Amino acid sequence: MAFFANAALFHVPSSELPRVLCELHTALRADGILFTSNPRGNGEGWSGSRYAHWMEIEVCERYWQEAGFEIIDHYYRPAGRPRAEQPWLALVSRKRQE
Repeated sequence: MAFFANAALFHVPSSELPRVLCELHTALRADGILFTSNPRGNGEGWSGSRYAHWMEIEVCERYWQEAGFEIIDHYYRPAGRPRAEQPWLALVSRKRQE
């Protein structure tokens, strides 16, 4: 079983992200996969009419670990461009065995 959350967690405030990740963790079967891809950066707040929460890999690692996930891979998109031209961070993580 897996969850595909493309540009979805980007709209979750940091105050709610631990709860949302824990709910995803609970819903997954053992060794379930969570794929996320979100615009990367630092900060959060309103971007026009939508809420945005930009995170870099180091911040994601902390949230995901605290929720019981192991990040098994991460990459930046679009592929083949310099990092400064890769605004998306994709994570492939697995539910850790408890």
